[in-house]
Amino acid sequence: MQDELIPGHSPAAVEPEPAADPAASQGALLLPYEESCKKVRELALRQLNRFISYEAKVLKGDDGNAIHDMRVASRRLQQVLDLLYPKPRPQELRRLRRQIRGCRQALGDVRNCDVLLEFVGGSLKRKRAARREAWTAVQHFLMMRRSKSFLRAVRKLSKINLTDFYVNLKEFLHQDKAHDHLADHHADRVEAPHPSFAHDLIAALESDWGRFEEQIEHSHRDARPNVIHGARIATKRLRYLLEVFHEFGVPGSADALVWLRQLQNHLGDWHDLEVLEQMMIEMLARPEYLREHLPLAMEVQKLILRNRESKVGFEEKYAKMSRDSVEMDRLKEWISYLVASPSTALAKG
Repeated sequence: MQDELIPGHSPAAVEPEPAADPAASQGALLLPYEESCKKVRELALRQLNRFISYEAKVLKGDDGNAIHDMRVASRRLQQVLDLLYPKPRPQELRRLRRQIRGCRQALGDVRNCDVLLEFVGGSLKRKRAARREAWTAVQHFLMMRRSKSFLRAVRKLSKINLTDFYVNLKEFLHQDKAHDHLADHHADRVEAPHPSFAHDLIAALESDWGRFEEQIEHSHRDARPNVIHGARIATKRLRYLLEVFHEFGVPGSADALVWLRQLQNHLGDWHDLEVLEQMMIEMLARPEYLREHLPLAMEVQKLILRNRESKVGFEEKYAKMSRDSVEMDRLKEWISYLVASPSTALAKG
């Protein structure tokens, strides 16, 4: 088998979807304002505990799954906090939110190296793998980069101090500042007191869905990597928001998540190839490496060209998935139903 850059999904590439909590369902989003806010705050506390539970494994340095899971947990936690505290957010929350994002960003390059090392290792395991020497050189470069990136990540995490972060955010949530903040957030409304959390959830859905549609459409007109990456980020944001709907048992949310997860995984595979190309180019950009290993560098260049051919295939499939597919049409119809009839849709949870 030739060294085709068709990455498979690693066990850690598809993180488990959190199951809906039966106790949190039963139309909880339409409960009176204080009660619905309390339910969402409980969800935030569960996400916080899940996020912090990965710290020890991450700091050991050799558990790629834990690094991936902690980054995903940080997105889920941030999503719920953004729902509880719409802009303008309290200063204390802005600081805590920056720490969540900082933790995720600190581990980003380590995670990229883990994914690519798994992919390169798979290429080297093939009995007839072509350009084995080139793949081995790429593997060595990734291992060195991973080691340096992990040390930088640990230093950044030590500055964040996750123990203090956990205590501070947990105390912040227990003080019921979510309710106070949302009450202030809606104080200038003319209508009756805010009846439930549903309004804020639907408002967030409209915002994230609008961003998703805009980024997808932009990527259809302009297939540059940064534009497609923007569509990938918008897909993640929408997916993690819909996980909140799923947590509260909203009908249709599970089906929507299945397709969004497929789209995100496909874009993730494309992104892996994009990052692999960037790292191979960085590897060859070192003057001393070119001077001492010119024939090998030429072989790595061939890998880059094959990588680009594979990326084109991923981009074509992505365009088909996201343009006029049956799944995309169903997602649009479901989102439109939620926005048009939130009381009916959310009451069925």
